[in-house]
Amino acid sequence: MPYSVLIVDDEVTFARNVTKYLSRHGYETRSCNDGAEALEALETYKPDLVLLDYALPGADGLEILKQIRARDTQTKVIMMTGQGSVQIAVDAMKNGAQDYLCKPLVLAELRLMLDKCIGQERREGALAYYQRKQAQQSGLAKLIGESTSMVALKSRIQHLIEAERRLKDVDSPPVLITGASGTGKELVARALHFDGPRCERPFIEVNCASFPADLIEAELFGYERGAFTDAKNRKLGLLEAADGGSLFLDEIGDMDINLQAKLLRVLEDKRVRRVGGVQDRPVDIRVISATNQNLEERVRQGTFRSDLLFRLRVIHIELPPLHERDDDVLLLANAFLHEQAQRYSKGSLSFTKAAEQGLRKYCWPGNVRELRNAIEHAVLLSQSNTITTEQLPFPSCPGFAHSSRSPETDVVNHQRNNAVVIKEIPEEGIDIEEVEKNLLTQALEHTDWNVTRAAKLLGLTRDTLRYRMGKNNLRPPS
Repeated sequence: MPYSVLIVDDEVTFARNVTKYLSRHGYETRSCNDGAEALEALETYKPDLVLLDYALPGADGLEILKQIRARDTQTKVIMMTGQGSVQIAVDAMKNGAQDYLCKPLVLAELRLMLDKCIGQERREGALAYYQRKQAQQSGLAKLIGESTSMVALKSRIQHLIEAERRLKDVDSPPVLITGASGTGKELVARALHFDGPRCERPFIEVNCASFPADLIEAELFGYERGAFTDAKNRKLGLLEAADGGSLFLDEIGDMDINLQAKLLRVLEDKRVRRVGGVQDRPVDIRVISATNQNLEERVRQGTFRSDLLFRLRVIHIELPPLHERDDDVLLLANAFLHEQAQRYSKGSLSFTKAAEQGLRKYCWPGNVRELRNAIEHAVLLSQSNTITTEQLPFPSCPGFAHSSRSPETDVVNHQRNNAVVIKEIPEEGIDIEEVEKNLLTQALEHTDWNVTRAAKLLGLTRDTLRYRMGKNNLRPPS
């Protein structure tokens, strides 16, 4: 579909020539001679772009520009004038003109400017589409759960959102979300943004563990041309790109200690300086961070700044692990079952009673993420309308059938049996944290500190084991 251009100029010959030129290059055009006619055409013709002359009979072009903007904020306007006045250009841009051209026009330059405006509109349209798509996949409604802990969590998030809407300034407080891997920290971050007052602005997510230390600074802060060898052009950083919206820093515990100081300065001053730059630029961002690590322990180890922790933790939200969420397991499992059945065109699926019992009994060390992956696995294997225990991938868990056992599985069962046969607790009590640390150490030493094998021994995911190793300050011997 060709883009439409409305040409507003009282010079009939000029308007005719521009109309013919643009028509030859694929634009749909219409022209009118004064502002009143232009405003009427804006309602009926609905152009994508307006070429507006400054010197019009009656109201001048600036007045018509203001009225166009009042009626339609989306249509792009390029102001034209035979008066080479800097003040007119400044006033036009202040009042919402996309660009400014001086007569006599070079038609080839006009076409380049139109192509540039149309390209920008396409990019804006694509960004708006993805923003809407993100919003549809986010929000409090996506936090599934009716357990006591989840009801309390959703109530707290709702209270925080309402408090943010009542803020008299734009400085939204930072939020730190903690919890084991797979508990849904990203969903909470998205709910805070897309249900909050910043929902129309960008939500930008950065995984601090996925970037090398020497790259994440350039990604966050941007850089000026020539700042380093490969900086051939200026680049906008993600902090500036998130202006007006939210920046979600996932795995914040893995951020390089040197970069933490720069982030702290941004949080304090609300200003950003690009790498290789000399000018600070103001930014209005709300920072949401998340981690599955014990940041206080990282502070004691000297790998995380205490002042940054206090600044990030103005609001602290801790997510409960799945095994503490009562009957939410079946609620989530059925939601994922419906979602994956639709995705793979499997029709209507349901769990057998034995499968439901097994889902309840399993400890879910990988939390909601592990549950979701398990349901997808089962849907892919299903050949009927019911999901059985054999299709659920938990061979070492009670309530699930399995056809083969490895030596490591036997060790797991042996350890569990040892836990079962403890007949009484000593009068002086036990230190459960010390018991956990000893068990982790035994599993790691048994596997020569192979985290993957040790996690399998303990029935944990690698992420959960790494989290618990960090919590207990366990490191392989030098």
